[in-house]
Parts: sequence; C-alpha cells; structure tokens
Amino acid sequence: QVQLVESGGGLAQAGDSLRLSCAASGPDFSRYAMGWFRQVPGKERAYVAAINWGGGHSYYAASVEGRFTISRDNAKNTLYLQMNSLKPEDTAVYYCAVGRGSYGGSLRDVYDVTSWGQGTQVIVSS
Repeated sequence: QVQLVESGGGLAQAGDSLRLSCAASGPDFSRYAMGWFRQVPGKERAYVAAINWGGGHSYYAASVEGRFTISRDNAKNTLYLQMNSLKPEDTAVYYCAVGRGSYGGSLRDVYDVTSWGQGTQVIVSS
C-alpha cells in the first residue's frame, strides 16, 4: 500500500501562492491516479483535484479551476498542488490521496480513495 506524507502548508494572505507536496512511498505509486482533497471543521472532506497515473490529464473542482494546478513527478514519487490566487475560503486541511485505478477522472469522491496522507493545514487570511 502506498504511504503518503504531505508538506508545504502554512499561513498565506489572500492573493498569495503556496505549493503543497506529497511524498509517496511503497509499490506502484506511478500506476495510480492521485488527488487532493480538503476538509474544514464540521464539513465532509471535499474533492479538489486529481491527475492520471502518467500525469497527462488533470481534473479540478469548479471552486479551484484556473487557480490550482495539480502535477506529479513519478521519478520522485511526488505529487504537487500549486495554489495561486488564494482565497480565505481555501482555508482547510489538505489531504493527498491515492485512487483505486489509473484514471484521474474517476477520483472524485472519498469512496474512490485507497490511501490518505495525514494532512497539511492551509490558512488564508483576508
């Protein structure tokens, strides 16, 4: 099973940028779609973005489309989330996730996830 460790969270002001990283260990990282989800207290974990096993196609929630970019480096076993034009509503704990298959378009819900990272906090002030 793939194990995941996120990093890169922190404090930012509205309009700033942050880049999250997710280091993966374990077999077959490059075979699976990967994604990012986020969660705020009292709400369900929500889909943010996903990417195919090879990185050729990416998918986004409407709330982050055009501002966030997901990417992966399979040689480094690392997933990234570049977050630009941050808004206070982006404040959440961000989780890295492994999908059940190789197609990022199928990684849209928590039920599609086989492994989670521990999460990294992002706080955006206005």
